[in-house]
Amino acid sequence: MKLDPVEHLPASPGDELQTRKFQRELSAGLTALVLLAVLARTEADLYGYEIARRLAGDGEVAGPFKLGALYPVLRNLSAAGLLSSRVVPSYAGPPRRYYRITPRGREALESWHATWTGTRDFVDAILRPASDQETSP
Repeated sequence: MKLDPVEHLPASPGDELQTRKFQRELSAGLTALVLLAVLARTEADLYGYEIARRLAGDGEVAGPFKLGALYPVLRNLSAAGLLSSRVVPSYAGPPRRYYRITPRGREALESWHATWTGTRDFVDAILRPASDQETSP
């Protein structure tokens, strides 16, 4: 039986749904930021699966990001001029679309990174227990 960590009561089925909904909404807002960051760190053009592998690092999954969710975001970033893309025929399957960050994408990354840092710091300060805040400088 799964216990609710706050109330030490059996967790309701709705708790897991709310957690998944929260994770999905949080991931949706961060996907574009991390995709731009991955592409900014390389001079090579990358296709979707390569990007997902770089997000995963040594793990098997790309953090909270699902592979299928990356492609619509890549298309949107490309349509907005933040990425350029090109299609390359593949001998072992369908053609692959390769992406590269544009100068405009680098500007957006810088701005979004600053927004993320400010948001993260704000949320961390709110979530930090009062006892930790009293001892912080």
